[in-house]
Amino acid sequence: MVNWCQLCGSGTKCHRAAAHRKAVSVTLSSPADSFAGPMWIWQTRVEPVGRWFEAFLKRRTRNVSASFQELEEEEQLSEEEEDEELQLEEYPMLKTLDPKDWKNQDHYAVLGLAHIRYKATQKQIKAAHKAMVLKHHPDKRKAAGEQIVEGDNDYFTCITKAMEMLSDPVKRRAFDSVDPTFDNMVPSKAEGKENFFEVFAPVFERNSRWSVQKHFPSLGALDASFEEVDHFYSFWYNFDSWREFSYLDEEEKEKAECRDERRWIEKQNRASRAQRKKEEMNRIRTLVDTAYNCDPRIKRFKEEEKARKESEKKAKAEAKKREQEEKERARQAEEEAARMRREKEEEAARQVAQQAKKEKEAQKKAIKKERQKLRTTCKTHSYFTDNEADGVRMMEEVEKLCDRLELTSLQTLNEALASGNKEQSKAALEKQVQEVNVQMQKEKEVEMQAQQVVRGAEYTSAGAGGGGGLNNRGWNEEDLQLLIKAVNLFPAGTNYILQSSRCKKIYKINKSI
Repeated sequence: MVNWCQLCGSGTKCHRAAAHRKAVSVTLSSPADSFAGPMWIWQTRVEPVGRWFEAFLKRRTRNVSASFQELEEEEQLSEEEEDEELQLEEYPMLKTLDPKDWKNQDHYAVLGLAHIRYKATQKQIKAAHKAMVLKHHPDKRKAAGEQIVEGDNDYFTCITKAMEMLSDPVKRRAFDSVDPTFDNMVPSKAEGKENFFEVFAPVFERNSRWSVQKHFPSLGALDASFEEVDHFYSFWYNFDSWREFSYLDEEEKEKAECRDERRWIEKQNRASRAQRKKEEMNRIRTLVDTAYNCDPRIKRFKEEEKARKESEKKAKAEAKKREQEEKERARQAEEEAARMRREKEEEAARQVAQQAKKEKEAQKKAIKKERQKLRTTCKTHSYFTDNEADGVRMMEEVEKLCDRLELTSLQTLNEALASGNKEQSKAALEKQVQEVNVQMQKEKEVEMQAQQVVRGAEYTSAGAGGGGGLNNRGWNEEDLQLLIKAVNLFPAGTNYILQSSRCKKIYKINKSI
C-alpha cells in the first residue's frame, strides 16, 4: 500500500493528514495478483486548519504543489532578503543632538528610517537599531579612539530613546500623531477649482493615515457615480481619527511630587489634548467642506437634481393644469346641464302658467257666458214677473247672482232654468236668490257683531281711562275685515291656542263680545 498527501506532497505517510483538507489512499495489489482482483480507491475529506490551511492557500495561489516546510523556509528567506535590502539613511545631525531635548528629535531619522517612517515594521525598527548600536555604541567609538561624553549626555542616548519610543505601540502612535514631516495644509478654494483631483487626491490620501478604519474610499474620478461620491463624503464627514496629542504634553505626571500635583498635571494635559483634537477635527472638516464646494461632480449632481426637480415641478404643474382644466370642463358641463334643466323647468312652468292662464281666461269667458245666459233667460221671461216693480227687484237680484255665484252654480242655475217650465224656472231662481240673500245676511250680521265689539272695546277702554292705541284711534277697514275673519274662523265658545299677536288681539275682541 502506498500513501501520499495531496497537500504537502509527502511521499511517505503524512502525520498531519487529520488536519489537511483531503488525503488519498490507494491500495495496489501485487504484480502477481494484479489480475486477481480490482484496485480499491477511497477518499477522506477533512478540513485544514492553522498553519496547514495557510500553506494550502499559498499552494493554491501559486498553483504549485509544495510542502509546508518548503513554504515556511521560503517565507524565512524572503524576510532575510528584506532585512538585507533595508537601507538606512545616515542622519547628519545625529552627533549634535541633545539627549535632554529628546522630545524635539525625529526618532525615525535617528534610526535611519526617515524614508520609511510610519510604514516601518517592528522587524525593520529592530534591525535599524541593531545597526545603529553596532556603529555608534560608546564602546565601539572609544575603541576607535573617539572621545566619549560620560553619562547620559552622549548622543547615543538619543538612539536608545528613539528605540524606546518606536518599539512601544502606544508611544509610537503618540509620536506618529505629531509627525514633524506631516503636512497639515488644507488647499484653498482657488487651488481646488483649477485642478480639483490633482490638488485634493494626495491631501485625502495623506490624511487617510489617521483613519481608524483600515479601508477607506478614494476620491475617484470625474465620471464617478453619485453613490461613490456620496459614500466618499459620508466617510469623511463622519471621519473617525485615532490621532492624539499626548506627545505634546508640557508636563509629565511622573515628575509630580504628590498626588494633587499629578492630578493637576493630568487635568492640564487632558484640556490641551482636547483642544488640539478639536482643532484637528476642525481642520479635517474644513478640508472636506472645501473639497465639497470645489468638487465639479457635486456641481453636476446639483444641476442634475435641480433639473430633475424642475422637471418634476413642471410635470406637477402640467398635471395640476390638466386637472384644473378637467374640473373647469366638468364645471362648465354641469353648469350647462343645470342651465338646460333650468330652461326646461322654466319652459314647463311657462307652459303651466300659459295653460292656467288659458284655463282662467276660458273660465272667465265661461262665467261671462253663463252670466249673459242668465241675464238673457231672465230677460226673456221678463224676470218671471208681470209687475214692473218686481221686475226691477228681480233684475237687481239677477245682477247680485251674477256677482256672487261661481261658474258651477251659474251652470246649474241656467240648466234648471232651461229644462223646466216658467214656474219651475221661477222657483229655481227664487231659491237661488234666497240662498244668496241668506248668505249675505249672515255676513252682515257678522259685520254688525264686529262693529259692536269695536264699540264695546272703545267704551271699555274709555271707561278704564286707557291711553292711546287702537281704542283711541278707532277701527279702520283692515281691522274690521280682520275681525270678520276671526269671527268666522273662531266662533264664540271655540277653544284655540294663542300663537301670535294678531291672535291675541282677536281673542281680546271676541272676549269683549
